[in-house]
Amino acid sequence: MTTEELMAQDFGTLSALIAAQGRDRPTHLALVDGERSVDYAGLNTLMDRIAAALQRDGVGPNEAAAICATTSLEYAAVFMGALRAGAAAAPLAPSSTADSLVMMLNDCGAKVFFLDAGVAALLEPVADQITARRVALDGSPSAGVAFEDWLAPEGAAPQAVEVGPNDPFNIIYSSGTTGTPKGIVQPHAMRWGQVRRGIYSVDAVTMISTPLYSNTTLVSFLPTLGNGGTAVLMPKFDAEKFLKLSAQHRATHAMLVPVQYRRIMERPDFDTYDLSSFVLKFSTSAPFSPEVKADVLRRWPGGLIEFYGMTEGGGSCMLVAHEHPDKLHTVGQPMNGHDIRLIDEDGKEVPQGHVGEVVGRSGAMMVGYHNQPGKTRDAEWYSPDGLRFIRTGDVGRFDEDGFLTLMDRKKDMIISGGFNIYPSDMELELAKHEDVLESAVVGVPSDRWGETPVAYVTLRPGKTATPDDIKTWLNARVGKTQRLADVVLIDNLPRSHIGKVLKKDLRDSYKGPALTA
Repeated sequence: MTTEELMAQDFGTLSALIAAQGRDRPTHLALVDGERSVDYAGLNTLMDRIAAALQRDGVGPNEAAAICATTSLEYAAVFMGALRAGAAAAPLAPSSTADSLVMMLNDCGAKVFFLDAGVAALLEPVADQITARRVALDGSPSAGVAFEDWLAPEGAAPQAVEVGPNDPFNIIYSSGTTGTPKGIVQPHAMRWGQVRRGIYSVDAVTMISTPLYSNTTLVSFLPTLGNGGTAVLMPKFDAEKFLKLSAQHRATHAMLVPVQYRRIMERPDFDTYDLSSFVLKFSTSAPFSPEVKADVLRRWPGGLIEFYGMTEGGGSCMLVAHEHPDKLHTVGQPMNGHDIRLIDEDGKEVPQGHVGEVVGRSGAMMVGYHNQPGKTRDAEWYSPDGLRFIRTGDVGRFDEDGFLTLMDRKKDMIISGGFNIYPSDMELELAKHEDVLESAVVGVPSDRWGETPVAYVTLRPGKTATPDDIKTWLNARVGKTQRLADVVLIDNLPRSHIGKVLKKDLRDSYKGPALTA
């Protein structure tokens, strides 16, 4: 079948699509990695060799191939090759602790583990606990057998496998840096729906500047390849390099997290780059300030779309920012086919305009947490008519036009003296201070109030506001229950690999006077 015939099907596989791209557009660039690149014919052949080698090593349907390395052409090919073998790809975060990586490898049961020298060094203290065959994507002797030596010979073809809509496509682990990792199993049907959204085409040139182990990246990377576009890989994000590569390759699409947008827009030379080829830019994974959205719309050609959702799936919202510049404080409206509701502490739906926990349902939902049925049940909510929803843990409110405003993560909400305080309200206000670059408000224990709000603040370059200045300024502008107990100046807010502020780290590190307030 041609790519067009495959795309017309209600269900198909990404592996079959890339094989068709290899036949229909063999010389079209699929992946660019620095000075190296591979076309669709080359990628298809490489996937065959990887899949054949995995099957030779006993990896096939209902198995997983684990990958933990810096983004590279080989990494991308292994991810795709695992799918062709009928296995699920299990991309693991190199930022995880060694013990967490061992837990994740054991949980997914990987027989083959792809890594690089950096990860090998991290795992050295626990190397004897890893039973999977180690393959060095970068060829480093310390990591394992060299990728080129491990590959099946040229011309090798894997055994054909049947893949169903609910079969696992990938296992993405959350909480990989702290706590017990949870393997989120996402099915082929979910990814097929993302490929067929119609956002990307054969003409797409997509900048891949977030890690390939992140769902944020995959929702852009996979549809680009499925639709025959070109993915430009960045092993590590750098704002200047992103702009240079975008101009060089005439990029049309990019998925960036909000902190990346901020760093790009802050560059004094931003307006000197030719970005006129951009069609659409996307954002997800963390709160996106309305001010930065407005700046992107004003100065960066092409549209801007913000997605709100979870790796676990469920319901998602979409803000087409260039069509709704008056709604930049929201995350948009539920996408077509997505059912988003708000529930209270008792699991009952709240009326429009009221605050509640966000739950969602769609065709894009995880099967569950791998080997953790209890946590899977905790993540689910069932409507009175028996429909399954995924709980987000986020608190929000719908406006009269059906746009969702997020208040905060449920666990980040501060309860002070019996009053609910939403840190996002205070952070939006702090953003109006001329000296404040960004902030994070957290609740710390208080003898008097149970919890009390503390703001961690980073200043703009050259600004000199003191903690007392900021505290006095904000407390004069907010309600009595929202007043800050303390302000802590910090050079940089701690963030996860996809730019989320690690508020737990801030709460745990606080040692100031608010603890006895």
